[in-house]
Amino acid sequence: MQLGVMLEGQEGLTWDLWRRIMARVEELGFESLWLSDHFLSIVDSSRDALETWVALTLTAAETTRLRFGSLVCPMTFRHPALLARMAAAVDILSGGRLVLGVGAGWNTQEHHAFGIPFPPLKERMSMLEEGIEVIVRLLGDGPAHFAGHYYQLDGAHPHPKPTQRPRIPLLIGTTSAGRMLRIVARYADEWDVPGITSPTTYRARCERLAAYCREINRDPRAIRRCVSTAYLIGRDAEELRQRGAAMQQLIPGLAAHDPEAVPDVLRAEGWLVGAPDQIIVQLQALAEEGVQRVMLQHNDQTDFDALELLARDVVPVVATWP
Repeated sequence: MQLGVMLEGQEGLTWDLWRRIMARVEELGFESLWLSDHFLSIVDSSRDALETWVALTLTAAETTRLRFGSLVCPMTFRHPALLARMAAAVDILSGGRLVLGVGAGWNTQEHHAFGIPFPPLKERMSMLEEGIEVIVRLLGDGPAHFAGHYYQLDGAHPHPKPTQRPRIPLLIGTTSAGRMLRIVARYADEWDVPGITSPTTYRARCERLAAYCREINRDPRAIRRCVSTAYLIGRDAEELRQRGAAMQQLIPGLAAHDPEAVPDVLRAEGWLVGAPDQIIVQLQALAEEGVQRVMLQHNDQTDFDALELLARDVVPVVATWP
């Protein structure tokens, strides 16, 4: 199993801090680094919100080993032809380390705030499917043609092509068991299940994905399995309580809870919580269900000690697993 670090770029992340995190995550031996794609904070609209593709370009230029990518880019934000060209450029700059995560978009508030159309869910799903077709064709070897309802291509043949062949890995994230999972079955090279850490629930989603793959004669084993989830780690109960109290400052919904109860509250919400050996047990349960990569959402962005604890006591253990 591989461990990555995921940041919510819209929750006060600054350019200086992003640079420091990139460097430290690579130094500590994490496999990958991931960034959300939002225009404003989900918690406090006065917080800084980095532009995702500028940040990923910086990652391409200032790291040498990390795989990295978006979790995930709403198809509503950028025309898929533009997204494909940006992805190809960043992949080349990085020497072939980009993973392109895409989704249908869900945050009504930021779309309205920035004047971005936010169609009903069914329409957004159709835009996602067509957008993926556009991206796949533009990243291919020949002139691209596509006649969709939302997007059209008439012989576009962009150069240069990305470093990774036959294409940049396409990641799609969803907890749905319906249409979104069918899109995963058809198009995804990687499938992220955000926030589902229950082995039983995860297994049920995998079984449904396998059924969808059989319908289109695709081997479900061709799709890499990932889970993204937040974490709370501490060497002992007191350190765990202190980190829980810090989360109460960052996440207003936790403020009403007794600080002693916060670890249990977060555990019930699907976070990985506990001392390093307890985190390892929770990760092992996911590995046994076939999860190959876990992206750990790092909410307290200035807490480098938590990253160092993970790197020292957790990463070397899970790296020995298939």
